[in-house]
Amino acid sequence: MKVTVSIARILVGGLFIFSGLVKAIDPLGLAYKMQEFFEVWADAGYFKSLMDWLHVYATGFSIFMITLEVVLGVALLMGWCKRLTVWLLFLLTLFFTFLTAYVLFSGKIRACGCFGDCIPLTPIQTFTKDIILTLLIILLLFGQKYIQPLFKKMVGGIVVLLSLIAVLALQFYVLKHLPVKDCLPYKVGNNILELRKMPKDAVMDKYEYSFFYEKNGEKKEFKVTALPDSSWKFLERKEILIQKGKNNVPLINDFTFTTASGNDTTEDILNQQGKYYLLFIKDIPKDTDAAWVKYFKSIYNQEKKVAGLPVYVITAASVKEIQSFLNADIPVFICDGTAIKTAARANPTIFLMNGPVIVDKKSGTDIKKIFGLGGFVGMKN
Repeated sequence: MKVTVSIARILVGGLFIFSGLVKAIDPLGLAYKMQEFFEVWADAGYFKSLMDWLHVYATGFSIFMITLEVVLGVALLMGWCKRLTVWLLFLLTLFFTFLTAYVLFSGKIRACGCFGDCIPLTPIQTFTKDIILTLLIILLLFGQKYIQPLFKKMVGGIVVLLSLIAVLALQFYVLKHLPVKDCLPYKVGNNILELRKMPKDAVMDKYEYSFFYEKNGEKKEFKVTALPDSSWKFLERKEILIQKGKNNVPLINDFTFTTASGNDTTEDILNQQGKYYLLFIKDIPKDTDAAWVKYFKSIYNQEKKVAGLPVYVITAASVKEIQSFLNADIPVFICDGTAIKTAARANPTIFLMNGPVIVDKKSGTDIKKIFGLGGFVGMKN
């Protein structure tokens, strides 16, 4: 029993630390996934006011959950406050099991994001993982006497405290800059236009179509192979999914740039020759006096370019709002807010592009670093 509990302790502690760290490199990814849950539950009428409140503070909730995972995993391995630690792990795992069960059986959410974007799991895989994890923690609950501390309580507490500080520091660094490991389709080196194409091995969904017509007060259904003559009046068409396809969604989807008048300019921008910048500003930042704003205004307004290269702003806000905010006559294009959140984890984020290929990307905090790559003579480090 002692050996079994020790193995379970290592597996559970290690898995919680790993799961937390994988998400800690991109805490906004978990926050956006949480917001998806909150939106679905709010729309279903479950504690709508609470869901709306949690939606607003999803980033803080994400940081808390990630930190809790890592700290509890370290505490279990250290054998620190074992009774409290094991019970918290049990309750947390029950919560995770509920979430993964909801994803699996409701079909309203595609994935739970348990291991972030770096290790995507199917709903059945995550649910199975949580069931096994729950059983292992139940074993730890009954075998607490075999969980011996590795160090004295004070030393163990110091290690747990250091893990708390470290995981918080990592997350705040990432929020200020960008994920230390980019697992999204918009990572450096990727060709955006290629990833917007349908995968070569895609299997499309198959539908059966029914057409409804009316004649002399009689409504009748017809198949596509046996449509009626012109004396019948068309009413509607219905499609029924008869076979689900697979791998039929491009890695980059709903990523289009449109003008204020609605013209799609995605291909024109991404197909141009040479280098240029894409400045993603999802919405007007709260800190309008941020250093990056002053820096950008000062260098862009000199030549209407930065480092001799064109700059295009991509936003989910209005064109006039962004131009007024930057105090610059600059090309601004509209893009879906969800697509921007995926491409640009920080607000703002700057891409250095070469045609459709991402050469480099930085957050607004590091704006000087990426604008310097274009050869801006007046840049100061």
